[in-house]
Amino acid sequence: MQRLQAFKYELMPDGNQQRDMRRFAGSCRFVYNKALALQNANHEAGNKFIRYEAMAKHLTGWRNGEGMAWLKDAPCHPLQHALKDMEKAYKNFFAKRADFPRFKRKGRCDAFRYPDPKQIKLDQSNDRLFLPKLGWLRYRNSRDVLGELRNVTVSQSSGKWFVSIQTQREVEQPVPTATSAIGIDVGIARFATMSDASFIAPLNSFKKHQQRLARYQRRMNRKIKFSSNWKKAKAKVQKIHTGIANARKDFLHKTTTTVSQNHALVCIEDLQVRNMSRSSKGNSEQHGKMVKQKSGLNRSILDQGWGEFRRQLDYKLLWNGGMLLAVPPHNTSRTCPCCGHVSKDNRPTQARFLCVDCGYENNADVVGAINVLERGYRLLACGEPAQSGRSAKQEPTEATQTVFA
Repeated sequence: MQRLQAFKYELMPDGNQQRDMRRFAGSCRFVYNKALALQNANHEAGNKFIRYEAMAKHLTGWRNGEGMAWLKDAPCHPLQHALKDMEKAYKNFFAKRADFPRFKRKGRCDAFRYPDPKQIKLDQSNDRLFLPKLGWLRYRNSRDVLGELRNVTVSQSSGKWFVSIQTQREVEQPVPTATSAIGIDVGIARFATMSDASFIAPLNSFKKHQQRLARYQRRMNRKIKFSSNWKKAKAKVQKIHTGIANARKDFLHKTTTTVSQNHALVCIEDLQVRNMSRSSKGNSEQHGKMVKQKSGLNRSILDQGWGEFRRQLDYKLLWNGGMLLAVPPHNTSRTCPCCGHVSKDNRPTQARFLCVDCGYENNADVVGAINVLERGYRLLACGEPAQSGRSAKQEPTEATQTVFA
């Protein structure tokens, strides 16, 4: 089994290297934005999409031109990879996986990538890394890099520089040590409710720091923009945002690691988080309803990190020999797991489930997790999406007692 894995470390560059990295990131951003503007103008003229090969020739002309000769100071391969990123953004848009590509802003997601492993040297024993036109850089070696080096990405976050080293290696096909299956219903009051009635409390990292963040944002807003005091206030706001993101990331990694190690089959709802967290303010012609309440709900949904939770579960279960199944989410909390009756009256409150047909009572999130697991079984057995209800009456499924042969 071939495994691709990234190892991220904090860099410790000197002053000249920091200036060079800012310049290289700016050059890649400039090339990306110029190529995007060229694509837009080409589309408005009614011409076909410019592919990477033709766009690379434009890059050569830009580097050799008089007005943009400073592009020669940046390494060539990261600039070429910026064009590939732009082409990938268009392909994702054409495949309806993402929105239309947008121009990049200075200071936001500054990064550049070295795609050629032949130009990169890694000296783990001395905690240093060689990159073209940057030389040897020190990094905080917190763990060993495993596998054959494929590419290196340098990025900036909250005033610090990081390096992500992607490797490739062959590993034995994993055999799952766990034999149980579980259904998971994600929510806000409970981050994840299992089909065995256990649950994981939410972290709510943004909610905990929301008032403190707003206070520092107000202080920054009172400063003159781009002044020294404004930059200091902005650095404090960025530090709070970084702490919130790191706490959420740590929580999700620990949770997904525990779930993937204890279960061989995990079934979750196939939620469209982007649609669920879309604003309801409407437009000038048709105003939305309950905009303030919906914005608070959207903030709580995004604070949980459901999309990242699913992504981490997917690859960690694969690494442990398990399987992740995403099932249709419709009526999972309105379907009685005992008799199969589907009705919105089955859920009198947000947390309580009471079947109006057979009288079965349980927590609504637990009922949703039980139904998610059952739909996963149907999807696994029949290869088709599970139906919302059942015709015959039967007892609720005992999720954690299911053992694979």
